[in-house]
Amino acid sequence: MGRRTTTSMMRIAIAGAGGFASILARELSQSAYAMLVLSRREHPELEAECDCQVVVVDYQNLENLRFTLQGVDLVISTISGAEQLNLIDAARRARVRCFVPSEFEGPIDRRPAAGSDPFDNGSLAALQQLRHWSQSRQHPMKYTVFTCGVFYERFAPGGLKSYGMGSRIRIRDQGDYLVNIESAMAEIPEANSQGRPVHVAMTSAFDVARFVAAALELGIDTWPREFKMRGARLTTQAIQEMCSEVRGVPFSVTTRPYDEILQWLRYYEQNRDEANLISMQHLLQTADGRYSFRETNLNELVDVQPVSFRQWLYSVWAPGTL
Repeated sequence: MGRRTTTSMMRIAIAGAGGFASILARELSQSAYAMLVLSRREHPELEAECDCQVVVVDYQNLENLRFTLQGVDLVISTISGAEQLNLIDAARRARVRCFVPSEFEGPIDRRPAAGSDPFDNGSLAALQQLRHWSQSRQHPMKYTVFTCGVFYERFAPGGLKSYGMGSRIRIRDQGDYLVNIESAMAEIPEANSQGRPVHVAMTSAFDVARFVAAALELGIDTWPREFKMRGARLTTQAIQEMCSEVRGVPFSVTTRPYDEILQWLRYYEQNRDEANLISMQHLLQTADGRYSFRETNLNELVDVQPVSFRQWLYSVWAPGTL
């Protein structure tokens, strides 16, 4: 039997110290949980602000990671690739009870088939590894994915980069995804392959952190395989219209039919134009519904009222920010 720990005694480790990890750490620091932040370098400012312990780790050193995770009940990862795979292995060896992988985007079942995901970055391997260890007869380790859709912060002044996020999916800058509010321009998929409007589920990264903190109060032993939450679900057309409303000017909008997106993908691939290829891949993934889901199962369980997309837009693009 695994050790039992009451909620108030639980120890949490957050892997990563920048971007979303720091948002999570600041939110969880308001609770009574003991918290470690695993980082490649020291972060005295985070330690001071969050009253947590920042531990400098080498993600290539499994034994060091295992030792660091001794006594930890929950690991929340914001890292990816080989480093996350090592972290999963170390967590299992340290008998961590539950692992949250770095999968804060669309639903798992809306991803492309195995081997064809342009934005995988080790995601499939991590989920397979977690599935395997969750079924272990001796010391099984649970895992839960927090699905939130697209971060609102993709549309912020400066884009995800201004929050220290976005390098993994290579859309860090303002205007890299669907809409450039400052330039009053948009490039959106017109419809999906069936000719239906394209929807995107979205949540502010700060609200995602609040959802995670609230989910802890439910008890990690009760968590399902996937928690779905969102602040909004809008068509791409509605997204650009709201952005135009906030900017106060009409946008120059390029709508891409589904077949045209596929044609541009082939063209950019043949010409080895990686920057435009990535941009068009994001349009295709959006058109294919990667970030869209109707039902949620966490919004209904916790007392978190996420900010709407319109409210959020006005808060970050208030007069004087342009």
